[in-house]
Amino acid sequence: MKVSSETIKKRISCRTYSDRPVEDKVLKALTASINAVHIGPFGNSPVFKLITPVSATNQELKKPGTYGIIKNARMFLVGTIKNARMAMEDYGYCKEILILQATALGLGTCWLGGTFKASEFAQAVDLQEDQILPTVSPIGYPAEERSLTEKIMRRVAGSDHRKPWSDIFFADDFATPLTRGQAGKYSEALENLRLAPSASNKQPWRLLLDTAKNTFHFYLSRATGYKFLGLVFLQDIDMGIAISHFEITAREQGLIGKWQVNTNAPKEKSLDYIVSWQSEI
Repeated sequence: MKVSSETIKKRISCRTYSDRPVEDKVLKALTASINAVHIGPFGNSPVFKLITPVSATNQELKKPGTYGIIKNARMFLVGTIKNARMAMEDYGYCKEILILQATALGLGTCWLGGTFKASEFAQAVDLQEDQILPTVSPIGYPAEERSLTEKIMRRVAGSDHRKPWSDIFFADDFATPLTRGQAGKYSEALENLRLAPSASNKQPWRLLLDTAKNTFHFYLSRATGYKFLGLVFLQDIDMGIAISHFEITAREQGLIGKWQVNTNAPKEKSLDYIVSWQSEI
């Protein structure tokens, strides 16, 4: 099932769900996508499963490190991946595609990051020693009205706000903001990247366009606070999500390119270089 630029724009985080069961045909289509083989741009293969937790869910989702209280969720998308180089980027990339497919089917979702190693979720997927279970995501029909708790949380987190282009996209050096005119045919891909969800809505991605080589270099502006929570991988997942938004939109518009780690990418002291998109047209 393909997802589109419009699906990216439509999708928002949902924490309050309807009691209505998911229709059989919708569940069948989503399950088929979940059970498919998933390979990220860096070669790692996460495995996903749709589960129905029995008892511990409400307490699990109130622990520090999750993104908030979830109401009426009946199903959860759980993903595991082996601990390897660039595994979290591939995890975010592959799972966001499933999240968007759920959106296209009329379902609500929410990214929840935390420590689930000893949880009911880990038991349900038989988590192995060499695997990580970094996130879970409730899935269901959104309630007609958000709960008061969700409204407050969205306001506090700034979930409906995104950084302006001038804060995250740059041309040739990090002192020069990238304009939409300079972005040209990639403007839509960048805008959809800007709309990507991220842990605590920190929007940690930074892009530098090499205008001479028509190459986008992707960087992470890391928040040190996650180190103290033991959740340092969440922003690597954020990068995977951003990469998926960029690629989905670029390919939809016929823009050909490839991901590659460029050892000659410019260095910036406050940023971690991740990967580059080399345009081929």
